[in-house]
Amino acid sequence: MERRPQLSPLLEFDDAVPAFIEPGVYVQAREVPLACVVTFFGDSVRRLVEMAGPPSSPRILGRTAPIRCWRCSTRATGCRGFIVCGGAGALLPEVTLGHVVVVESALRDEGTSYHYLPASRWVDADRAAASILKQTLDEHGVPFIAGRTLTTDAPYRETPGKIAARRQEGRVTVEMEAAALAAVASFRGVPLAHVLYGGDDLSGQSWDHRSWQTQADVRKSYHVRQALAVIAKQEGGSWLSRTLR
Repeated sequence: MERRPQLSPLLEFDDAVPAFIEPGVYVQAREVPLACVVTFFGDSVRRLVEMAGPPSSPRILGRTAPIRCWRCSTRATGCRGFIVCGGAGALLPEVTLGHVVVVESALRDEGTSYHYLPASRWVDADRAAASILKQTLDEHGVPFIAGRTLTTDAPYRETPGKIAARRQEGRVTVEMEAAALAAVASFRGVPLAHVLYGGDDLSGQSWDHRSWQTQADVRKSYHVRQALAVIAKQEGGSWLSRTLR
């Protein structure tokens, strides 16, 4: 008798709470800002510190090493809103080096998001958070595209056929985090906005690295400072006043 193939365990979503290892049980509570800016670029943080002076910096213990969290000015009751600043590969030629993209949805071509949301093709960004981010960029005169991204955890398997298919599907960038972060934020009931800047180029016949990871100047116009502007704008506002479920 022919054996039927088993479905991927990623499709076996379980929304049980608490999990076997629940963060709220094992992670020590501490005083942290209400709003959190997440960036993957240390040079942006160093530049901000140089401009504002050294703030206090509590550390959160990660699985392999401590993670430094810079505390800025006015928040002190627990993180309730998140803005992520990252980079992405361009699937369209108009996403030039340094061009800003506000994530509206992410195609789930990775694994983590399936542990936080039922299986689906994509996950939408928080609309209210994305709207405030776009308004802030407009107010600061930063040109941007609002669009859909592809999240994959296998960058060396981005085949020409897959890239072409995702482009036809309307994806403008490719990166490794957006779907997972949006899914976790949705599961935990917190707002999260995600802004990317154009990095390497996958829109042509061959890959162009564009030396994007060393181009610190392209991040000066909007990166962490614009994210902090969003937080300042929403001081006490509805976007950051939601409570965790």
